[in-house]
Amino acid sequence: MLPLLLASSSPYRRALLERLHLPFSCASPDIDESAHANETPEALCRRLAISKAQALADSHPQHLIIGSDQVAVLNGRVLGKPHTAANACRQLADCSGQTVQFLTSLCLLNSASGNYQCDVVPFSVQFRQLNQAEIERYVALEQPLDCAGSFKVEGLGISLFASTHGEDQNSLIGLPLIALCRMLREAGWQIP
Repeated sequence: MLPLLLASSSPYRRALLERLHLPFSCASPDIDESAHANETPEALCRRLAISKAQALADSHPQHLIIGSDQVAVLNGRVLGKPHTAANACRQLADCSGQTVQFLTSLCLLNSASGNYQCDVVPFSVQFRQLNQAEIERYVALEQPLDCAGSFKVEGLGISLFASTHGEDQNSLIGLPLIALCRMLREAGWQIP
């Protein structure tokens, strides 16, 4: 079996992959994550996952490379990572009472053959009505500045929701494990 490489510097994705009890290493891909003109959120998400995996193929031959990306979409508009508390508060105020769709892409690239599997896993979050004080307290407590949508579902972020819907709750954190397990089994890994 080819060794696994996670094409990410995300501690969230690394923690999710560790749950599978598989040996893997990590490397950070250096790609431009800007959207192309007229690119749909799903196409952007898919392209970025593939690009992340392909960016490490030359430096990691004979590997199975896992690339993943996530795009949050509110009323057709892509929400990026907020990077500042003020931006996080604005994003959460915009999301209040709204449904936000999270598209999490997954690519498993065989760097030896160049073949890959790719999937985009949707997950929807219905935010409850949030007041400004709740938003500010949440952002101050969790500092979700590196998270699309400005929340951490694995923490206090769950308190912001009225409901969630999707096939794999792990996709909301950034790595759809159900799809990854399927892809890895198809590549010859035994899970569990």
